[in-house]
Amino acid sequence: MEKSVLLVGSAGFLAEMRSRLFPLAGLVESLGDEKDALKKAKDRAIKTVIIDDETCSRKLCDQMLAFTKLSGKESIIISSDESHERIIAAKDAGASDYILKPYHARELIVRFNAVRYKKKRIACIGGGTGLFNLLLGLKDIRNTLLFSIVSTTDDGGSSGRLRASFGMLPPGDIRRSLIALSNAPELMNQLMQYRFTKGGHFVGHSFGNLLLMALAEMKGSMVEAVRNISDLLYLQGIVFAAVENATTLCARFENGKVIRGESAIDLCKGRPPELRIVKVWHEPDAKCGRNIFSTLINADFVIIGPGDLYTSIVTNLLVKDIRKGLTVTGAKKVYICNLMNKPGETSGYDAEKHTREIVRYMGGDYLDYAVYSNTYFSKEAIQRYADKGQAPVNIRSMDALKDITKAKIVLGDVCHETELVRHDSEKIRREIEKIIVGRTRSSV
Repeated sequence: MEKSVLLVGSAGFLAEMRSRLFPLAGLVESLGDEKDALKKAKDRAIKTVIIDDETCSRKLCDQMLAFTKLSGKESIIISSDESHERIIAAKDAGASDYILKPYHARELIVRFNAVRYKKKRIACIGGGTGLFNLLLGLKDIRNTLLFSIVSTTDDGGSSGRLRASFGMLPPGDIRRSLIALSNAPELMNQLMQYRFTKGGHFVGHSFGNLLLMALAEMKGSMVEAVRNISDLLYLQGIVFAAVENATTLCARFENGKVIRGESAIDLCKGRPPELRIVKVWHEPDAKCGRNIFSTLINADFVIIGPGDLYTSIVTNLLVKDIRKGLTVTGAKKVYICNLMNKPGETSGYDAEKHTREIVRYMGGDYLDYAVYSNTYFSKEAIQRYADKGQAPVNIRSMDALKDITKAKIVLGDVCHETELVRHDSEKIRREIEKIIVGRTRSSV
């Protein structure tokens, strides 16, 4: 086997990496001596360097990053330092990825392979059915690594009941992302989706939600539960909870009334459905998943949406680390706009209003692409939605939209119509593929 990977660090680090990566790669080891490490890195056969940021001196680390950047080799930092400054500095110095300790074995391997085989890394931010359909489509794009950054402020239905009972993060949207990225046998995926219809307290709960809560109890957190169930589901990607603490989404409406709780905002009870939201926030402040900032910094593309504007998307943009990550990352940012507005949340919103709110809660216009549907809807579908107080999200003024964002405006046939109008996984995949390979042109 060709010796193509250089490990630089302490004896303990080398042994740990050897056990994780063998036989995935031919390994060469260096105990952190500067001359020895640089000499071995210069070997033409070495393509990837993995550096332990804790047991190597900062001087050696910086030298190795400078050399790999200059020589076109790939480098990965393994570290416990989760400070934004260190992650950004490593990226600027040439690091291809920055993996935080303690890492999960499967996540280490898929991230290593993404670097080694130059896969496009795509981070998707959202929740609910929109994120599920997006992931199903992107999963079929070759030579990519998908990250799902999932909203975790749901307090309704099965998720809300389990959150109240166990005091842990709600599992519903996490479960959907896991199933979307799963390569497990179909029976296992069906089991994860199965919802009890009898059994007293079990009624309304999905088996997947209960399994996640059981694992969270066993492993001490929902984060560890997700990592462990990912192994069982043979996940084609990595799922992160956007927020790791229990927090409540709050919204102030234009009449001054404050509604607390995602489900209360979503269900629109006790207020006129046309009443608009003027501000949303978390109580208490959200604590971002610790791996997310590095994921955003090292991504090639970040996709925001589709999903309910405030309760699935903006709830993630409120998280400071996510917002900062979107501000400083070199990744191309893609926004996928919703198809229909929603009474009580986005009643009467056109595409311009949706986009303006995304830009507002991102903290600025950092979008590179914005995707809107030009799919023809039947009169029957439009009437069905009109009966529920909903209408298509249309672009009313292209000039106004271009004043809101510098992004390339992409108009595409991205949805399908059955009983519901939904983004079509295959159609949205085709549009994202065009963006990835640089074949998308602005529609205006």
